[in-house]
Amino acid sequence: MKEKQEAFMIVLRQADVYAPQFAGRQDILIAGGEIVRMAQHLDCGEAEEIDARGKIAVPGLIDQHIHITGGGGEGSFHTKTPEVQLSSLIEGGITTAVGLLGTDGFSRSVENLVSKAKALKEEGLSVYCLTGSYSYPSVTLTGDVKKDILFIDEILGVKLALADHRSSNVTLEELIRLASDVRVAGMLSGKAGIVTLHMGDDPQGLNKVFDAIKQTAIPAKVFHPTHVTRNPVLFEQALDFLELGGWIDLTAGSRKEKSCGEEIALAKQRGLDTRRITISSDGQGSWSNYDARGNLTQIGVSSVKTLHEQFVRMVKENDFDLAEALSYVTSNPADALQLSRKGRLREGMDADIVLLDNDLAIDTVIARGQLMMKDKQLRVRGTYE
Repeated sequence: MKEKQEAFMIVLRQADVYAPQFAGRQDILIAGGEIVRMAQHLDCGEAEEIDARGKIAVPGLIDQHIHITGGGGEGSFHTKTPEVQLSSLIEGGITTAVGLLGTDGFSRSVENLVSKAKALKEEGLSVYCLTGSYSYPSVTLTGDVKKDILFIDEILGVKLALADHRSSNVTLEELIRLASDVRVAGMLSGKAGIVTLHMGDDPQGLNKVFDAIKQTAIPAKVFHPTHVTRNPVLFEQALDFLELGGWIDLTAGSRKEKSCGEEIALAKQRGLDTRRITISSDGQGSWSNYDARGNLTQIGVSSVKTLHEQFVRMVKENDFDLAEALSYVTSNPADALQLSRKGRLREGMDADIVLLDNDLAIDTVIARGQLMMKDKQLRVRGTYE
């Protein structure tokens, strides 16, 4: 259970700071939930000191695709996956999360989703969510996608499935209308106003998105297709979309799957701006395989910890610079979601900080200025854990 913590100051001493760009060895002073000062040496008075010598300070990871209330259910009721636990997020270095629904927008609801987001916020993390699910018309809390985005603080946009056998097979006109509504609601509320598109294996892929951009003035940045490495044809389309100014999201897979670093390398070979590429875990969602007749053959649960694992793989297996690998799970998603106080370590930003050891394992986690894990030991657990 999370114990009530009094507001106090923390100073991290002599960490090697990646903000995510390398910023040298610094002290970091935290107070009131934000980074107050960063300098080579700080005289802080009364503050809890954490010796960070030999450790790497990085922004807390941002995971923009987590089934916080559970996913699955495609193999009937017993295959519904459980809700995410606070401890799993902390151990995965995730300090900011975006929750969403999947195939099941019926036995699970936006009300339940927002409630879970609020619960995780009360327990110390920063949590947002998307209205909608795979289906169209979108399931909502208020009865209107626009009102959900406008008036529910946690809701940043909408979720929709496209080119998937579990989708509602929306028409081009329906997609344009939804994107237009979300765009305006985002502008009026000062939010990102995004349409996160679960992409399936259907050969049409992103064709409707290209048509929507071609036929309207909707900016490409409104659409955020995810799972775009599902097949080679879809990924080629995703690179074309990236070239148009859109964002694309890669799903952090298991050790048996290709590293996201290999896909990003292909984007770099084409000279594309990889600052609009993000990585997310699809945590607590179910992964599933189907035979040629469309029958479910395998199902399992995705882990939120794959986000950190994928970042480490990019550094160790794909020879990515640490700062660049970090950007795909910190600053890039912060920019994609228009979360201006997240994703970077600098004065005035939220104090979401992860300390890594020299092997890039997670040692310490600070979320909104609160110490959640120290020396690889959880300091905070969920209320019922």
